[in-house]
Amino acid sequence: MPLLILNRPRLVRACPIIASNWLRLASPVCHQHPAPPPSTNPALTSPVSSSSTYIDTRHRRQLSSFPPHPSAPTTCSYSQTQPNPKPPSMAPVPATMKAIQVSKTGGIDVLDYKDVPVPTPKEGQVLVKNEFAGVNFIDTYFRSGLYKLNLPVILGSEAAGQVVSHHKDVTSFPVGTRVVYMDSQAYAQYTAVPASKLIAIPAGLTTEQAAAAFLQGLTAWTFIREAGNVQPGQWALVHAAAGGVGQLLVQMLRSLGAKVIGTASTQEKCDLAKKLGAEWTVSSRDDVVARVNEITGGHGVDAIFDGVGKATFDADLQMIALKGHLVSFGNASGPVPDFSILRLSDKNVTLLRPKVHGYVSERKDLEKYSAELFDKIISGQVKIAIHDIYPLKEVGRAHSDLESRKTKGKLLLSVE
Repeated sequence: MPLLILNRPRLVRACPIIASNWLRLASPVCHQHPAPPPSTNPALTSPVSSSSTYIDTRHRRQLSSFPPHPSAPTTCSYSQTQPNPKPPSMAPVPATMKAIQVSKTGGIDVLDYKDVPVPTPKEGQVLVKNEFAGVNFIDTYFRSGLYKLNLPVILGSEAAGQVVSHHKDVTSFPVGTRVVYMDSQAYAQYTAVPASKLIAIPAGLTTEQAAAAFLQGLTAWTFIREAGNVQPGQWALVHAAAGGVGQLLVQMLRSLGAKVIGTASTQEKCDLAKKLGAEWTVSSRDDVVARVNEITGGHGVDAIFDGVGKATFDADLQMIALKGHLVSFGNASGPVPDFSILRLSDKNVTLLRPKVHGYVSERKDLEKYSAELFDKIISGQVKIAIHDIYPLKEVGRAHSDLESRKTKGKLLLSVE
């Protein structure tokens, strides 16, 4: 395997080039992230033979995996700490930073790229130098005013980077630890984050991969396990199956042994959903109810995962099976209008409008589900697609692309 020699002797594994069926190969990109220092936790230091690569076609990137070697670890476990033998020397923290602030709600024109003071970590907090921030629909809801926030505010709900300082009472995340988190004010170069919300990134993942997978991956996995309570052999339907959360839902449901139906707006997206594991796909422009009734032989769908909202909700109530679970978690087409709760009684439908934070608010649950998520990625059961990476100052373009529903995969902001 080719080796790359850096100034200090260190072996860096070159990224293998894999021809992807999803995206035509253009130019290979090798993301070289230094491995973390040796850890006393064998689950974090065990070699991972499931190597990964990104294929870049005009900023669109796809993570692929070789089949795991029999000797590769089958589980990832995390403690709150990922100790370093010697804290690395870090550049001084500046007084100001670039951030995206909103002073009034509205369109993308209210996204203000400006200089603001770098926060000082308070009791229980860690200062993280962000490398990548995730772009999510909830960010557009806060920007537009659909969800309320006290203004002015720095947007962003997740990021990954490196610990650069912490309050004196925090000992669990030494300076230099690579971390990922779900918390507010992530559209910035630095964020002060409660240590209880941080997860150390294992050696088998790059910072970019962790940023792309964390919020959406935890959303998909907790919704399947807790909200939908999906069992092997059950029928499951995923709306917008080629979107960021949709792709993860399809792969995870398939890994559980569910019978997966995916809907999407174009044939290209339907084909992508099928490659990810959806055994049946339906164009959202067709009569979805009739097609699903045909596919399931009249049984209906045991679990529906709907991030679209207004445009699909009535169809969901028609397609849902007896005692089915309808998980409504997004407003891509607008919020679900008021309706009579009596409509749920004919089939004893369980209707949920969950938030991922409710499933990981306790530290033990955050660690448990994060470990399971990262294990699925490292083992190759789940592949992470990155649609594009935007400079922080071009966040408006990222919001526009996301709201257009033309994206396939995760949108990231490069914060450095």
